[in-house]
Amino acid sequence: MKSKDIVVALAGNPNVGKSTVFNGLTGLNQHTGNWAGKTVSVAKGAYFYNDKKFILVDLPGTYSLLSNSIDEEVARDFICFENPDVVIVVVDATCLERNLNLVLQIIEITSNVVVCVNLMDEARKKKIVVNLQKLSKILGVPVVGTSASIKEGLNQLMEAVDKMLVNNPKEVIKIKYDDNIEKEIKNIQKELTIIKNINARWLALRLLEGEDSFIKTFEKNESYKLLKCVKESQRRLRNVGIDKDEFRDKIVSGIVRRAENISEKVVIKNEKYYQRDYKIDKIITSKLFGIPLMMMLLGIIFYITIIGANVPSEILANILFQGEEYLSQIFEKLNVPLWLHGMVVHGMYRTLAWVVSVMLPPMTIFFPLFTILEDLGYLPRVAFNLDKLFKKVSACGKQALTMCMGFGCNAAGVIGCRIINSPRERLIAIITNNFVPCNGRFPTLIAIITMFFVGVISSPLQPLFSAFLLTLIIILGVMMTLFVSKVLSKTILKGLPSNFVLELPPYRKPQIRRIIIRSILDRTLFVLGRAVIVAMPAGLIIWIMANVKISDVSLLTHFATFLNPFANLIGLDGYILMSFILGFPANEIVIPLIIMSYMSSSTMLELSSLAELKTLLIDNGWTWLTAICVMLFSLMHWPCGTTYLTIRKETQSWKWTLVSFLVPTIMGIISCFVVTSFVRLFGFL
Repeated sequence: MKSKDIVVALAGNPNVGKSTVFNGLTGLNQHTGNWAGKTVSVAKGAYFYNDKKFILVDLPGTYSLLSNSIDEEVARDFICFENPDVVIVVVDATCLERNLNLVLQIIEITSNVVVCVNLMDEARKKKIVVNLQKLSKILGVPVVGTSASIKEGLNQLMEAVDKMLVNNPKEVIKIKYDDNIEKEIKNIQKELTIIKNINARWLALRLLEGEDSFIKTFEKNESYKLLKCVKESQRRLRNVGIDKDEFRDKIVSGIVRRAENISEKVVIKNEKYYQRDYKIDKIITSKLFGIPLMMMLLGIIFYITIIGANVPSEILANILFQGEEYLSQIFEKLNVPLWLHGMVVHGMYRTLAWVVSVMLPPMTIFFPLFTILEDLGYLPRVAFNLDKLFKKVSACGKQALTMCMGFGCNAAGVIGCRIINSPRERLIAIITNNFVPCNGRFPTLIAIITMFFVGVISSPLQPLFSAFLLTLIIILGVMMTLFVSKVLSKTILKGLPSNFVLELPPYRKPQIRRIIIRSILDRTLFVLGRAVIVAMPAGLIIWIMANVKISDVSLLTHFATFLNPFANLIGLDGYILMSFILGFPANEIVIPLIIMSYMSSSTMLELSSLAELKTLLIDNGWTWLTAICVMLFSLMHWPCGTTYLTIRKETQSWKWTLVSFLVPTIMGIISCFVVTSFVRLFGFL
């Protein structure tokens, strides 16, 4: 008879190495899927120990089970309702006190807990000593020290999990709250005797707190007597001055005080390391240096990306377009009809090759650099520096992090908005994420900057000046993000900014191997895969429009002629606006489409140099005003197809997906119209 798989949940705060523990145990035996009814991905993997199969479930990183973010709901609901056999709670040995809050909350739900004190190697370097035996005795559950990055202690961890299946902890730690609260908990527990598989004390706390999801569950099950008991308990608590907010404060403060008390007993710290972090933070998060340093780092990253991506892009383009020649030869040998040859090779394949060759090299540089900042612990400092600005526009400081993710890819930035607890603030972040240019728009912006504004600078300084101007454009995008966030928060998404707990993790040495895996596999290939899906159909449509003619004029030209009057109002021409529209699946193909249209070609073309391209553009009426308007429209127009699909998936609403399309597009049109009208009115051209 086949033995039942043993389900083990992995929970923990962000940045504690939880996924490293998961990857170290499961290796390649893992897959990722969305939690039912949610947009949050949950990874699952298999691990074999003592002839038993363990299914490990890597839950989303969360600081608490008491909040309302999607990630926290998924982690809480899995532990509560999926009844895992064991829950491994991963904590950081270098900042145990903060992590113990989650440990105590999970122990309130289930006693089948093994605490994994990870990053023990880092703790040793910082001369931090954690008394694991004493911690285990206080908590009443097994505690194992690990260094997952070097696979130290993982076998002992699974040994503790295996033993847990036989010997469940009998006496686990209990947190005692205010006497009035304890009295009402006992009253409700009496009514919860029929509830199985859920800790009655914890459930009583959630009902007293007024947790909507649990209240609705009992309303559906017509548990009127229980709900009446809860309301009476809440009324008695209000009579002694404990309303809903005060109740929550007392619960949270009770957990925090207990975590502090435990940490003092089991951790011996070397204060000089904390002083080092404090001294660095005094500069990095200061009012004087914080934002300038952030802008300088951003400029450096763009400079490295611009310099580093040129050669690999050219090599990759040569390889892929060589592949086009081989593909053409195969089609010719098979006597494939010319129209089918054109559609597949010159339409679908060429567009795909263009997107990959332009998009892949910058992403493989940008995403690792971004991940290094994440691993160092710098990104939370960015959120700290920008928090006040976002609060002034009634948004959330965490939006700064999602905005940073958008530089690599707006689709990734939209997915990152899951970390924002408030649904209102999450929508604001999603709608405005497109105002930061992604890798797909960098080539267009850099090419125009180089041709029209950096041409007079000597060659060695060109990339540096390009990076400087690109940084200024991005600052404009950030300002637009703040402005539109303010407008949204005062109109269709009214509300006050919420408070959030911002963790400033200790500075750490980046783990290069993990950075490569996370940035290449989790981000670069994920984003590229979505781009490929939309690029091929786009190539087909573009080829058809370029080759189908009415009165000896292609559909592309008819379309551009129709758009021309409106395009002129915003400083563009019909071909440029048409290229942006047809570039909806992937921003990378906007410039090739413009070249193709001006040269009246039936397929997308690439010119051999920027000098040739500049000559072509000027011959077709481009001025410095056209260049500025193209950059403005590129910065502030509709999301690409990949991002658009991601917004629909994240919001589960066509309404907000449409709003996310209209808001940046309207801002782009208004910005270009204002600049064009100003220049023409005062005769600067």
